[in-house]
Amino acid sequence: MLAGSWVVAAIGLALLNVLLLGTVGFVWLSNYRTFRTPLLFGLVGFAAVMLVENLVVIYSFVEWGRLYADSTFAKRFFTGLRGVQFLALVSLNYVTWR
Repeated sequence: MLAGSWVVAAIGLALLNVLLLGTVGFVWLSNYRTFRTPLLFGLVGFAAVMLVENLVVIYSFVEWGRLYADSTFAKRFFTGLRGVQFLALVSLNYVTWR
């Protein structure tokens, strides 16, 4: 059960993060197949781990959202973390696609 608009915002940001990680992961994987450098392999691994982390966050907010129901601070805090990660991934996408 979802616990309000903060949780919905956090889930939305996590979904956007999944999308952004998928795009950079695709670019890095195709570049790794071409160049076979350890740096690109590491970036693919980074994208995969962050993708899993965001999927777990989405699951936890949907399934355990009631844990945050009593704490407005917790809802705002975790939504803020998703927002900071979103900004970081936007800049990473910008640099990657340039």
